[in-house]
Amino acid sequence: MQELEFRIVQIAGKKIEKQSIDQIVDTIMELEEGTKIQVLSPVIHGRKGEFTKLLNDFVKEGFVRARIDGETVELTDDLELDRKKKHNVQIIVDRLVIKEDIRNRLAESVEIAMKHANQLVLIDIVGKEEKIFSGNYACPDCGISFPELSPRMFSFNNPVGACPSCTGIGYLMKMDEELIIPDKNKTLYDGVKAFGASTMKKGDTMAKMYFESIARHYGVDIKVPIKKLPRDFMEKILYGTGVEEIDFEYTSAAGTRKFKTPFEGVIPTLDRRYNETKSQGMRDFYEMYMSYSACPTCHGARLKKEVLAVKIGDKNINELTDMSIDKIKTYLNSLKLSKKETMIADQIMKELNQRLQFLMDVGLEYLTLSRSAGSLSGGEAQRIRLATQIGSGLTGVLYILDEPSIGLHQRDNDKLLATLKKLRDLGNTLIVVEHDEDTMYAADQVIDIGPGAGVHGGNVIAQGTAEEIKKIPTSITGQYLSR
Repeated sequence: MQELEFRIVQIAGKKIEKQSIDQIVDTIMELEEGTKIQVLSPVIHGRKGEFTKLLNDFVKEGFVRARIDGETVELTDDLELDRKKKHNVQIIVDRLVIKEDIRNRLAESVEIAMKHANQLVLIDIVGKEEKIFSGNYACPDCGISFPELSPRMFSFNNPVGACPSCTGIGYLMKMDEELIIPDKNKTLYDGVKAFGASTMKKGDTMAKMYFESIARHYGVDIKVPIKKLPRDFMEKILYGTGVEEIDFEYTSAAGTRKFKTPFEGVIPTLDRRYNETKSQGMRDFYEMYMSYSACPTCHGARLKKEVLAVKIGDKNINELTDMSIDKIKTYLNSLKLSKKETMIADQIMKELNQRLQFLMDVGLEYLTLSRSAGSLSGGEAQRIRLATQIGSGLTGVLYILDEPSIGLHQRDNDKLLATLKKLRDLGNTLIVVEHDEDTMYAADQVIDIGPGAGVHGGNVIAQGTAEEIKKIPTSITGQYLSR
C-alpha cells in the first residue's frame, strides 16, 4: 500500500517511517559530497546490564569499534559496564565520506547494521546531526512496533482497526448512579433500584441485610433520606468496601447465618449480573439503569490507539473526520508534500477533492464525516446519496427524488440544481417531486398532477416547460408561475 505522508507518532511525537535499504541509501546520498558519516547499528537502547557476551560476539564477527553511552571505544579493550545502569550500545559498522562511488558499500553497510538492530540503522553525520532509519514501523526509543498499514486498519467496523474496549462503537453502557438512585429523598430501604431495595418493605431481603450490616459497621443511621447520608458511606454502598471485611448476619426461615467478607458494592454487583446473565429479559431490565458514556480507551474515536497514531500532516483520521467537509478540503489542499509524496498522492488527492466537491455542490459543506447517519435529516441523507451517484458516474439510470430542496438556502438550492443537471448530462433521467419555483423553471418537463390533492387529484392537468405550463388556465401550477 502506498502511503500519503503516513506518520506513526508515539507519545513523544517522534516520526516513525518504514523504508527500504534503497530508500535509506538514496536519502543518505543526498548529503553534500565530502560529508563524513558513520553507519552504526543501535543494538542496545536504554537497557541495564553488562552485555559482555554480546560485545564478545561482535568481536568474533569482525567488528572493531562501538559507541557506548556516547563514547567511542575499541571492542578489543577490556570493557566493564555497570550492570545497574542503563546503557546505549551502537556498533560502528562503517565510516564513509559521501561521494558517488560509495553507493554499493553504503548499501551493504546499512544492510549489516539493520540485520543486528531489528531493522534499525543510525547514521551519524559527523559534527552535525544523527538520523535514525527503520525497516519496520517501530519506535527506536520505546520499541513499540506496528503492523504493515492496510485500509482495514482505519475502519472501526473491522476488528483489525476497532478499539478493543468498545469494539468500534465509541461508547460503553455503564450503570448510572442517578438511575439506580432516582429519588434521594427516599431511604436506602426503598430508594436503591435494581438491587432488591424496593422489596425490603415486604420482608427481610439480602439487600436489607447488606445495608444494615454495613451501616452497623460504620455507625451510620440508614433510616434517614439518602441525601442526608455521608458521601463516603454511600461510596461504600455503591462501589464496595474493597478489601475491608464486614460482619454480615442474615436471618431467614432456615435460621441465622453469619459470615465475614468485603462488600462488592451495588454497581459492581449489577455490572457482574448484567455480564453473566444469558436472559435477554434480564439484560433489558439491567439496561434500564445504564447510560452511555464515552469509551475511556479511544475517547469516542472508535479506533485502536496505534491507528490513531497514524497521521497525515498533523492530523489522524478521527481528527480529519471531525472537521467539516469544506475544512477537510482546505486542509488536504494545504498539505506540504515532497516530490515523491506528490507523485503518490496525485490520484488520491484528485479523487478526494472530487468527492468532497460533490458534497459541497449539494450544500452539505457544513457536515462532518463523523456525523452518524441517524442524526441526518431526510433532505441531507437524500443529497448525500445524490453526491454518491454523481461520483459513481453511472449512466442510463432513472432517479426519483422527493422534494430535495426542502430546508435549503437559495444559494445552496442553486448548487443542488447544478448537481441535478450534471446527473442529467451524464445520460440519466430524473423525476423530481417538487414545489420549488426555481426547480420548475430548471426542469426540461413539468408534469402537473391534479386538480386537487389525494382522492381529488390523479389526473395529468398539464405537461411541458414552465413557460408552456403558464399558458394553461386549468393548471394551478401555471397560475402560480404566471402570478
